Amino acid sequence: MNKKIRLLIIDDSALIRQMLTKIFSASDDIEVVGSAVDPIVARDKIKKLNPDVLTLDIEMPRMDGLTFLRNLMRLRPMPVVMISTLTEKGAAVTLEALELGAVDFVAKPKVDVSNSLNEYAEDIIAKVKMAAKARVRALDNKKVVNTAISSAPAKHSADAILKAKPSKTHFRTTDKIIALGSSTGGTEALKEMVIGLPASTPAIVVSQHLPAAFSASFAKHVNEVTQMTACIAHDGQQILSGNIYIAPGDKHLMIIRDGARYICKLNDGPPVNRHKPSVEVMFRSVAQNVGSNAIGVMLTGMGADGAQAMLEMKQAGAVNIVQDEASSVVWGMPGEAFKLGAADHVLPLDKVAAKILTLGG
Repeated sequence: MNKKIRLLIIDDSALIRQMLTKIFSASDDIEVVGSAVDPIVARDKIKKLNPDVLTLDIEMPRMDGLTFLRNLMRLRPMPVVMISTLTEKGAAVTLEALELGAVDFVAKPKVDVSNSLNEYAEDIIAKVKMAAKARVRALDNKKVVNTAISSAPAKHSADAILKAKPSKTHFRTTDKIIALGSSTGGTEALKEMVIGLPASTPAIVVSQHLPAAFSASFAKHVNEVTQMTACIAHDGQQILSGNIYIAPGDKHLMIIRDGARYICKLNDGPPVNRHKPSVEVMFRSVAQNVGSNAIGVMLTGMGADGAQAMLEMKQAGAVNIVQDEASSVVWGMPGEAFKLGAADHVLPLDKVAAKILTLGG
């Protein structure tokens, strides 16, 4: 019998503590060993109960969640799943928590919290299970951190948005496009990757699993660390070198051709592989419309979203890079792409940018 994951819930809301305890009690793999109303109480309970994973609220009395997380990741690194609000302020704070070393987060709206948490019970359980296996690094020598948000319970394939078919013949163009997919750990991995990319780098299109309320903050964080220009992709926007186009958190991003130009096309169809945006949808559109002019990149992430379509990209002539297991927070998406034979290069995160520049030159 497998050892249960020992979970400590840290939240000042009695309702949230009760609801989370009820959700996790439905899993045979998780045992809630205790709860704490604030980080001061939590410090003692961590010592006594020795949990494997924490869920941590951000706004609490006596000590806020970020201060506690910063101390924890410096002194006793361990897997943490943040409980955050679906607001602009909540997005900024959550992304900072991911920078500090939190593995993932669960987003809750400000109203009707009880129903929303129950609706995503399966996803919340999956995040804690994944966090227990994630690679957590001490804050001072942190290289990669983390994030992902699953979308809706319905599970569709990319066929729901874009049918599989051979890549098209277009007007010839030498413009390269870098198509990048990521999930858990991806917000920090992407930032680390683009730090070393010059403004002359071919355009990068990104599908990262995030809720819509977090998209603008994420794009701003990325834009601040790179010589390229990062923005949220808009429907009909021309794709130009030196720019990073990030899928909004409530739309699929597809790449289409208009003559010799590449264009962003946003799609409001159902979630694919339970995600919206879906890497699978974006990669399939790249396989069909960019073909051998594409460079595929799969960074750290939970699940398999994008793996099959990355193989379609390779079959269409693209060259693909996947992040290696040792540098990934979770080797789910890149690992699945590797198993399917979609990867041409398997590299640690700190080698990905250099390979992109070699291939894109």
